[in-house]
This record gives sequence, structure tokens and C-alpha cells, in this order.
Amino acid sequence: MRLLGFAPFILAAACLLHAQNTRTANQSSKPPSPKEEEAKALLACGQMVSDELKVLKIPADRGPRFQGKVSEATAMCRGGYKALQFRGTPWVDWGNYWGTGDMSSLPTGFLSSKLPAERGVAGALLDLELQRVELVKFNLFDNSGSYPEYVQGQNGVGGPALKVWPEMRLGSSNPFYNAVGGDGVQVCKGDLIRWRTVTGICNDVVNPAMGSSGMLFARNVEFETSFPDQGLNELTRNRHGNRLSLLEPDPQVISRRLFTRIQSDPAKCQEGYGLPNDSKAASCDYKKAPFFNVLAAFWIQFMTHDWFSHLEEGHNQTEYMSVGCATKLVSGAEVPLTSEDIQKLGCRPDDRMDKGYVAQDSEPGTFTYNGHTYLDRAPKTMRNTNTAWWDASMLYGFDDTSRQRVKRDSSDPAKLLLVSVAGQSGPRYLPIFGPNDPINAEWAGQEATAFPDNWTIGLSFLHNLFAREHNSFVVEFRRVTAQTPNTDCGLRDPANPKQVVRYRDVTPDQLFEVARLVVAAEIAKIHTTEWTPQLLYNDPLYLGMNANWSGLLGTSDPLISKALSEVVTRNFGDSTNVKKTTEWYSVFSSGPGIFGLGSKVSGYDITKPEYTNGGVNHFGSPFNFPEEFVSVYRLHPLVPDLLEYRDFKTDPNKIAKRVPVVETFQGKATPFMQSMGMVNWALTLGRQRLGLLTLHNSPLFLQNLKMGRLDSKAQQIDVVALDIIRDREHGVPRFNEFRRQYGLRQLTSFDDFRDPAAAPGSPDSIEQQDAIQTLRELYGQHICDTSKIITDAQVNDDGSPINDCLGHPNGTVIDNIEDVDTVVGYLAEYRRPHGFAISETQFVVFILNASRRLFSDRFFTSSFRPEFYTTLGVNWVNNNGPGGIMMEKGTPNGHTQPVSPMKRVLMRNIPELTPELEPVINAFDPWARDRGQYYSLAWKPRPGAESDDSFKAQ
Repeated sequence: MRLLGFAPFILAAACLLHAQNTRTANQSSKPPSPKEEEAKALLACGQMVSDELKVLKIPADRGPRFQGKVSEATAMCRGGYKALQFRGTPWVDWGNYWGTGDMSSLPTGFLSSKLPAERGVAGALLDLELQRVELVKFNLFDNSGSYPEYVQGQNGVGGPALKVWPEMRLGSSNPFYNAVGGDGVQVCKGDLIRWRTVTGICNDVVNPAMGSSGMLFARNVEFETSFPDQGLNELTRNRHGNRLSLLEPDPQVISRRLFTRIQSDPAKCQEGYGLPNDSKAASCDYKKAPFFNVLAAFWIQFMTHDWFSHLEEGHNQTEYMSVGCATKLVSGAEVPLTSEDIQKLGCRPDDRMDKGYVAQDSEPGTFTYNGHTYLDRAPKTMRNTNTAWWDASMLYGFDDTSRQRVKRDSSDPAKLLLVSVAGQSGPRYLPIFGPNDPINAEWAGQEATAFPDNWTIGLSFLHNLFAREHNSFVVEFRRVTAQTPNTDCGLRDPANPKQVVRYRDVTPDQLFEVARLVVAAEIAKIHTTEWTPQLLYNDPLYLGMNANWSGLLGTSDPLISKALSEVVTRNFGDSTNVKKTTEWYSVFSSGPGIFGLGSKVSGYDITKPEYTNGGVNHFGSPFNFPEEFVSVYRLHPLVPDLLEYRDFKTDPNKIAKRVPVVETFQGKATPFMQSMGMVNWALTLGRQRLGLLTLHNSPLFLQNLKMGRLDSKAQQIDVVALDIIRDREHGVPRFNEFRRQYGLRQLTSFDDFRDPAAAPGSPDSIEQQDAIQTLRELYGQHICDTSKIITDAQVNDDGSPINDCLGHPNGTVIDNIEDVDTVVGYLAEYRRPHGFAISETQFVVFILNASRRLFSDRFFTSSFRPEFYTTLGVNWVNNNGPGGIMMEKGTPNGHTQPVSPMKRVLMRNIPELTPELEPVINAFDPWARDRGQYYSLAWKPRPGAESDDSFKAQ
């Protein structure tokens, strides 16, 4: 509708272009003026309308997907000549629209820079929503047995509109089997629906087992494309030419040649182990992101511990396997490494690691529908031993064993136990594991928490912080109870829903579970509205992620938002029409937002599943995380080798020590935390920049990690190489097919990784060319054959099948781009949208799964109500803490916004940080950085931080 307002400008543009075209050839060869560009862009907007009508029609099959590429007219309308410049690259177009970068993305010399920027940002949001709709349609593959129904439908209802699956029933061995209905229709009720259960059952009231611990990981890719090293079908064999295996190309060789951080002074780094006594003189070079801090790196480890795990109590199988450092590629063949090769690479051929668990490895079944034969699951499946819900299970537990590790305060069982440190009178900390706690030997000496594996100082900080936040909510609830003991707290018991529950009626156990609901929602909100917008630092993603949470309408028009929410949940959500329950649901939910969908419908009844469960949407496929989601969270380059420790009381601007991250592992983290304190660690993690997600930037200590339990000579492991192996074990498709499966454009050679904006001969261009040459040496080349079709996930622009030559002439020597491991490929993506700390390949996985984990969780949708959270809990989540909403000063990046939730959590639980955090807008932006104007990535100090040591060496 907004385009109608452009009509007068389009007419004026046409006249201006007519005059422009009558100029001399000499004049027309000059660069266009801003007014000429503006005129051409406005004229293109008219053509864009008809072009977009074609694009917005979702294709019936996956072949002709959107791919994030728009027509010439659309690109010109939304981004002018810059958007046209990069249309021929494989990368998405929206990152080149006006307003999607920093100040340089805003047009100059135009009649108005505001309208083009609005056009560009709105266009980017439209492209992203179109991608999400297609991802929902084409990328859901459940491994648990429901997939045939998804394809074929059931009883006249299309698969994507199905809402209940027999595979999501509780088994007879489950202790709550009879409580949910046993052999009959299973429906959760009573206490099972009031809180988040330990194992995650009954989040979905009519699919009790969904998302619970022990369920199978799903897939986002066609089952036939998984496990490419097995060559199970003709397309896979054509795509890879039998060149792949678990250890080919060699993962340690890839790690050493592509991932290693190059050091200017190796003696000061010592392979990531630093210098004695945490000397400030230590130095480990790494490529730094100017707009993301180390706190953000540990935050994502904190999150993944909540979402997924392939391990059982911190371990894989007892059987060990080799992890490479054995072969290299020479003239297209793998040949053994020489002793000189091994010494030069620094890898270890004797390293061994435990094999991953496999749930099913028998041959999958098949079924036929509309003349096409499908696999009913992947060739192998694995179990998620964690709950898949965003339920803070790393704090509160995900099974009976992990819950035993969660310690509660005996003086007030509503609280988590925090204890004083011997010899200190200050704040309390999580207690240490005791001799009778169910833990592995290597976890001894750590703080007690549900998920204790891979423990570091960063995890220690975040676990202590949110234990304090849990208790802060309890303290506030107790305060309100003391003031108004007989007031209705909002809570309701499904067994007696009409009975008012007063504040003084709430038991400690009930308050504990309410506090868990609140903390889990806070964590989800922080990740959605604070961490991710800093990870993806531009205006479309700021708006998009806030829309995921609270909607594009925000709080500006609550009546319209409420009405639209009811239409989405009650009309589209209840529909058996596939288009309504998927495409329309996804699009229209962007108005009111996903969080709270279905919670404000008229006549809400806590006893009826159509209300408590009414806001969830699984889009026809049971929710669990897919293996591909795990893959794109391999983010080890974010972590520096050394932490720049600061002392808050002495001088926050000075780096006092450089502490090796590896020396804060497991039980070593506890004395660091307790002796140095939360304030100092907050300052340390908040001010230091984390590492860029790119090649040659993985932590050295992870390539040389000492693990005493390993069955190997050196008892070390290259975790970076292990990332590659685990992806291969889990059957993740290689990079190019991965992109095609997700609706992104394929690459046709290693040269496509190069950033086309890098100036020839510049350091960036030279570095990229060196990496491309290394890729060519590691993965090789072959003579292509046009008769070999390699994929059915996409087609060429002319509709023909994609073949082995990828557009090159038959018989050409081409790069083995199809063989590149996905983790290698996304780190090699040098071209990214402005402010993206991750690649666009990783991001497209988030578009689907970041939305689904909100859409599928009733505690974030229809059960976000006082009956479950209490009135105080609902307000706490909505307002980012007790009391009313606190607003930031001014309009950061052009937006009026509340003080962010993580910032308030930090100030509430570590009040000494308030002066430090006062000028900080986003807690995951380095705290001493000046954010500048409109999504600046400049690394310069804010007022008061000019003497900060980190600004002396850029």
C-alpha cells in the first residue's frame, strides 16, 4: 500500500530519466548524480510491484525457491546502484539495500534519505519473512516417525496442518503414563501443566513427549542428503564422486591449515596457555569483532547447554576412534602424511576421541506418495539428551539425575542455594559439588548446577548471575506478599480453577517453579531482543528480532495487536487449511509478535487444552532441534585464548592480567570466581572484544586441549578438528548442498567465497586469495561431467537440473566446492550483511529455528499468563524487572527503546556495575565502545574510557 504514495515521485522520475537519456554519450558515461539515481530508483519501484507479486507466490516445490535474490527493478528500488552491483554474487540481496548498514548505507543528495532507507529496511524485512515462510514449508523433517503423515496428510487434512502425533505420546515406562491417559487419548492436566516439568514433558498438552529429554534430533534437510559420505543414492554419488569419509579430507589437517590463529610472537602465547602467573605480558593474537564482547561468547555456550546435547552425563561412547592427522590430498588422492608434514602442521596422529552415540542405524523405511519415494527418517538418528525447550534446564535440570545437582536454600526452599565464601563478607555464590552429588570425577570442585560439563569462568559467571536473579524474584515476591498478603497473585490451580490464590497461599515449591518460568522467559527475551540484535547489528534485524518477540506493532496499538493475535491463533491456528496454518500464520504473527500469542483470547480457561495450548504452532512437524542447528552453533572462534582481566576498584580502564581461558576450566573456575568476584569478571567479559567468526581465528588452546580421561599418548584433543568430525558423524550435508537445502544460492567455485567489495591488492583481498588457494589444496578439483545431476533441492535459472559442472562447460576442471565441510564454508564467507558476526548460511538456519522455538512453546505463547506466572511474574518479564519499564535516554540507532533486560539483570544483581553500565545500550556490545551513529562498527572509546588499554593497540 505504501507504494501508492510513490506515484508522484515515479512520474517525476520518468521525466528526469527522459531528460537524462537525451544527453551526449560523453555525459552519460559519468557516474550518475544522486538525483539521477533517486529518479531511476523511484521509476524502478513501479516495476517492482509486478515483480514482487510473482516472488510472493510461494512455489509448490523446492526447486524454484526465492534464494534471497530479487529482480533488478526491486534491487534498484530498495538500494540503488549498490544493490545492483552485487546481484550477480551468490549472497542475499537485502544486505545491500538502503538503511541496512551504517550511515554510509543512507543515501546522500536525495530529496529525502528517510524514504529510501524505510524502503530498504522494509524490503529487507519482507525478504526475511519470505525466507521464513519457505523454510517452514520446505525444511521440516521429523525423525521420530511422523514424517510420512507430514507428506501424505491424514483423514483429509494436509500434513503441515496436523497438530497431534502418536509418536509424541508418553510410553508405558514413563512414570506419568497413566496421569496423561495411558492407552487412551493422552492429554496433560493438573500439576503437569502448571509448570515446566524437569524432563520437558507436557509443554504441549496434547503431545506430552514432544521436546522432552531423550527425543530424537530432527533435520532441516531432506533425509536423502544427510550422511553424504555414505553415498546412499545417485545424486549424492554424483555430487561427491566417492571422495568423502569420516576422516577424508583429514580434519586435523583442515584445522591446522585453515583454522589456526597466526601469532606474531608465539612465545608470548604458548599455544593459548599464556605466561606464568597470568602475566599481563602474555599475548595471543586473534581477529576481533568491534561490536561484540566476550560476555556474548560465553552467553551462547550458556544457551546451548539449555537446548541440546548429544552426550550422556558429559560422555560419548566408551569406544575410541582416530581423529585424523593421517593424510593429505595430492593430485586428487589422499596420501599418508610424512613425519615432516606432521611436524610442520603441529597435529597429532595418535589422538583418540570417544565415538558419538547413535540411536538408530538400521536401514530406514520408505514410502511412496504422488509417484515419489521418500525415506521415512535419516539413515542414522541421534538423541537430544537435554530438553529442547527454552526452559533454563542448564540451571534447573533436564532429567532426574541433573535435578539432584540443583541445590535449594533450606531456609527458603523457593530460592536456589547461594553460600558465603570463607573469609569474605560480600555476596554469596553457588555452592561447590559435594562428595555425594551425582557427578563425574572431572566435575569435582565446580559450582553445583544441573549442566556442569565444559565448565569455564564464563559459565560460572552466568550461572551465578541467574541464580541471583532467581532469588531476586523470590525476594520481590516475598516483599509484595508481606505488603498485600490477601491480594490475588493471579496464580490458578487447574484442579480448582475458580479458587483465588492469594500471595500468602503460594507455597515455596510453587514459588520456586514460578521463578523458573520467569527466569527462563527472561533468558529467552535477552537472547531474542538483546544478544541476537548485537550479533546481527543492523536495523532490519533489530526490528525483526523485536518483532519476533513483541511484534512489529509493538505496544503502540495494543487493541489492534490483541485483535490480530486472536485472528492468528483462533482462525489461522485452528484451521485445517495448510496455507492458513503455515504461511498466513507466519506472516500475520509478525504484527502482534510470537511471544504471548493466544494468551489474550476471550474466555480463557486454564482447564481446557484449546486455551492453554491454543497459541502454539508446530507447522505440522513435532518440535525438536535439528542436527543442522547444532552445526551452525559451532562458534569456537568467538572465544579468545586470553581474558583481559580488570579490577573494578583499581582502574577499570587498565588490563591487570591476561588469564588463559583454558586455566579457568572445570574446578579451576571456582577459585577464580570467588577470589576475584562477580564485579571484576563482569567488567572483564563486558569490555573485551570477542573473536570474529572467520578462518584462521580458532582458539589455539582448543587445538591443544589437555584431557586426562582420553585414551591417547598425549591425552590432548583438537576440538576444532573434532567439530568437523562431529558434523560428519551427525550426517550434516556439505556446505553447497546445505545452502541449496535452505534456499540459498550455491557457489560454483572456491573463488565465490571472495568478498567482491574487497579492493584488489588490499590485505583483505590477499588474505582471501590465500584462503581460497588453501581450500583448493585441501579439497581438490575434478573434471566435471554435465550428465551427472547432483541435486533436487534447486534448479538452474532456466529450470534445468543442476549438474556436476555447476554452469561450467563439460569436461572443465572445477573445484570440489561440493565437498567443503559446512563449518569450513560458513567461516570462509567473507561477504556478509553489515554487522553480521555470523555468516548468512548460519543465519538462515536461525530464521527458521529461532522462530520455531518460540512458536512451539506454550509457556511463551498461550500460557504466558498470570495463572502460570503470577501477575508479578508477567509484569517482571514484560518490564524487564520489578516496577515499570525503564527507558533509555535518547533514541539509540533511531529507536526509542527500554533499558534492555540483560542490562537490568546485571544492575539488579551486581549493583556496583550501575555506573559502568549507565552509558551502555546493549550489554553484549563492548562496554567501553562508543556506538556512534546508526549501527557504526567503529572501535573508538566512549567518554570516560579514552585511557582504556584495549584502544591503544587496535
